[in-house]
Amino acid sequence: MGDKKMFDLSRRIALVTAGGHGIGREYCIALAEFGADVVCNDIDASLAKETIEIVKPYGHRALTIQADVSKQNEVDQMVKRTIDEFGRVDILFCNAGIMNPLVPLHELAVEDWDRVVEVNLTSMFLCMRAVLPIMLKQGKGSIISTSSVAGIKAGNAPLSHCYGATKAGMIGFMKHAAVTYARNGIRINAIAPGLHDTKPVGLKLSLEESEKLMKSVERSIPMGRFAEPREIRGLAVFLASDASSYITGQVFATDGGVTA
Repeated sequence: MGDKKMFDLSRRIALVTAGGHGIGREYCIALAEFGADVVCNDIDASLAKETIEIVKPYGHRALTIQADVSKQNEVDQMVKRTIDEFGRVDILFCNAGIMNPLVPLHELAVEDWDRVVEVNLTSMFLCMRAVLPIMLKQGKGSIISTSSVAGIKAGNAPLSHCYGATKAGMIGFMKHAAVTYARNGIRINAIAPGLHDTKPVGLKLSLEESEKLMKSVERSIPMGRFAEPREIRGLAVFLASDASSYITGQVFATDGGVTA
């Protein structure tokens, strides 16, 4: 196999949750660029359609599916529609995630805690639960979850107790699942991004508060800058493709040195 072919995703079907914006959109673009057919899920159908318009010029099949991936029936319908349309799922990106309100832990509302757990962690379970039987029949698959440096190290994401807990939980869940399915040809890994230049979903801050937080975080990054959204594309293709065929159960931080 030539070096370039290791990254070739031609004839593979990729399902990306929360692909309508931010890092999820970058995943969709990267996968399409390297040959995959892309199913872009988002809770906001208009954002998913925007992503699909961006990837269409690559000439591969593309589909949008609106669904709240924290709901089992919607996840099951999403996966069923993907199978009805394409017949298989080769790559799954569990990317849906939101930030908790930035308040002290003792002031965090229980309903806010529950919603962050549902979107960040439960959605990963539901999506993997629905897709794994398909990959088992295929005898091959790659699952990548979007964790965070907040799930590895505290201190760089002030007051993100719930967010950090769910992102750490995603890593633990990923590792256990990776070991369970390693002999079935299914590889399961995680990407832990630092702060990319995208708007955190669910984070409600004034412009002044947002700028203050961004400057504070930026000072803590050894490389001295935020990542451009596109800088996550190479890692996404690597983990989705045969270039990472002997890698499973691992976390890849892309954070400018924060977790070094």
